[in-house]
Amino acid sequence: MSFEVIPAIDLRGGRCVRLRQGDYGRETAYSDDPVAVARQWQAEGAPRLHVVDLDGAREGRPVNTAVIEAICRAVAIPVEVSGGIRTLEAIAAALARGADRVQLGSVAVKDPALTRAAIQRFGPAIVVAIDARDGEVRTDGWLHGSNVRALDLARELDAAGVARIMFTDISRDGTLSEPNFQAYRDLLATVRCPVIASGGISTLGHLRELAAIGCEGAIVGTSLYERRFTLREALAAVAMA
Repeated sequence: MSFEVIPAIDLRGGRCVRLRQGDYGRETAYSDDPVAVARQWQAEGAPRLHVVDLDGAREGRPVNTAVIEAICRAVAIPVEVSGGIRTLEAIAAALARGADRVQLGSVAVKDPALTRAAIQRFGPAIVVAIDARDGEVRTDGWLHGSNVRALDLARELDAAGVARIMFTDISRDGTLSEPNFQAYRDLLATVRCPVIASGGISTLGHLRELAAIGCEGAIVGTSLYERRFTLREALAAVAMA
């Protein structure tokens, strides 16, 4: 399978925004029409979209559901949704609204039994996000520590049969610095499931290196919105990697 470059659409108050290092006080708004943004990424060749309900992540329940459903209906490509999804019912509802994959985050730390049940019930539709700062998993929209080490959680999820893991080094997210390549090497040496990268990507070379390391794909947000490179350029770069 080819390396996927996946545009992110982060939702807050119904708008398309980006946060720096997960800080809700450091927001940049890019569009008041996330559906139009989704259609644009599809037109430029996106293989799928990664849609995050930032309000939901902070409140612990889905919030921007109407916008997410509108995005799913507006595009033909698969949509992965994330943010505040912490029950089996919420997972089922997200899939019913048109999501192809549902990403779990905080619940993987707070309710391992529910996470295992979700993996068993929904199989490849479940992605678990491990969001870490200095190797420690953060929860609730990255606002709280957990005393859980990222690699330990990854081992548990892999043993439970999770289809894939997305890893974010929070200190790199939205910074346009560079990914934490060593963290991905360590993670790929620890688990058997596919790994998706997120955070700090600012050059085409970063994407090529993530592909070379063995990541399945990468979530790309700020670098696309800030025009560091276009999606078409990114797709061409990894196709030649």
